[in-house]
Amino acid sequence: MSEILKSAVISIVGRPNVGKSTLTNRLVGRKVAIVSNKPQTTRTRITGILNRDTCQFVFLDTPGLHKPRSRLGDFMVKVVTDTVSDVDVAALLIEPTTKVGPAEESLIAKIKESGIPSVLVINKIDTVPKEELLAVIAAYSALHEFDAIIPVSARKGEGLDELLDEFEKFALDGPQLFPDDMVSDQPERQLIAEIIREKLLYLLDREVPHGVAVGIEKMETRKDGLVSIHATIYCEKNSHKGIIIGKNGAVLKKAGEQARQDIERQLGTKVFLDLWVKVKEDWRNNQYQMRNFGYEDQ
Repeated sequence: MSEILKSAVISIVGRPNVGKSTLTNRLVGRKVAIVSNKPQTTRTRITGILNRDTCQFVFLDTPGLHKPRSRLGDFMVKVVTDTVSDVDVAALLIEPTTKVGPAEESLIAKIKESGIPSVLVINKIDTVPKEELLAVIAAYSALHEFDAIIPVSARKGEGLDELLDEFEKFALDGPQLFPDDMVSDQPERQLIAEIIREKLLYLLDREVPHGVAVGIEKMETRKDGLVSIHATIYCEKNSHKGIIIGKNGAVLKKAGEQARQDIERQLGTKVFLDLWVKVKEDWRNNQYQMRNFGYEDQ
């Protein structure tokens, strides 16, 4: 492996569901952030790390900027606004549409205020004719003079080499920030909890997923190499508990099976996963409970 001579810290920001976590995972080459089609999937700042030739890239995946409706929402918005500054470059991720929404306008204002370099990343280019991108570029260029504009498809992996080349222009000379074998700064327990929550996001509808948190109560490796994990799924209402468990436990069983397979891929070993469901009423507005679930200032 080449000696790391420089590094670049990049914040990836945007409104919900533009593909920030998908892009982070693609750039890192491994799953470090959970992904779903539900808005506000990402709740904390997640660091993904990639070593490429002599440069180390540190990607900060952030929650989607939205109008908060709880203390948890306030926390998520603060994560986004804090992460825009104090980095080497901000990457504003958007969809290929000429309509610039309030979230994009707010993030552009924050980028201008911070004075840091910025790259406009147009995602999902595989969903529109290429000639339509010119109007998108014009709409955003009228609002801010970005240092670069790069079209990509995070889902298909298109344009990522060009994006990394652009990010590298803002790298600073100096030693690497993280060890060679590190792809994320997330503790193992936190990543496992997030994988379980991801499966619930896929299986649950309406408002239920937003009131779900996961705590890892116990995790140990047995003599035979099997990793035993006991986790509790917390929700805000008794009615939600029934939905999460499902008829004859079907939903919980399916979530557990999907999560176990994903966790085994992450850990590279067999896993026993035991899931329980408990009610913590209105935990998203309880600062103590939020801190217990890892949602605290970073």
